[in-house]
Amino acid sequence: MKKLSHEELQARQSEILAKSDKVPLIVILNNIRSLYNVGSIFRTADGIGVEKLYLCGITPIPPDTQITKTALGAEKTVAWKFFEKTADAIKQAKEDGYQIVLLEQTHKSVLYQDFVPQGSVCLVLGNEVAGVCDDLVNLADQSIEIEMAGLKNSLNVSVSFGIVGYDLRHKLKALHLPKV
Repeated sequence: MKKLSHEELQARQSEILAKSDKVPLIVILNNIRSLYNVGSIFRTADGIGVEKLYLCGITPIPPDTQITKTALGAEKTVAWKFFEKTADAIKQAKEDGYQIVLLEQTHKSVLYQDFVPQGSVCLVLGNEVAGVCDDLVNLADQSIEIEMAGLKNSLNVSVSFGIVGYDLRHKLKALHLPKV
């Protein structure tokens, strides 16, 4: 066994781009404050094949060297749009037929692995400290969470997105929805 060369990786990227293996998943970043988290989410979104990111509120937007440092160019390959108000981004996703799902601990949240999407999904990620803004909770169709075994109540937002995002990718592909 040996690692793929840089040239082999580049060829693979071209093949992947030609196939456009995107899933019907929009991700909303609700007041994410860390440039590094935003960059990491861009990179993970690229790997998952996310349709687009909606960057909202105080969430930093490209171009920014700190985003680029962790995104490694994914900020150029993943479609994104800025919304001043997260509620407007949610409204747009709802109008486009997306099921609004918060990654947040609520009284009605279910474990992410038990969630069954009904169609295209818009996943809302909240601020590193405060989570999803309170006024957005009632706009959602569902909330999901990651079970925690330790004393901390949550994981880093970009790590949480990686876990839940890949799970959603597999579930959405299994639904055989029209290609994005």
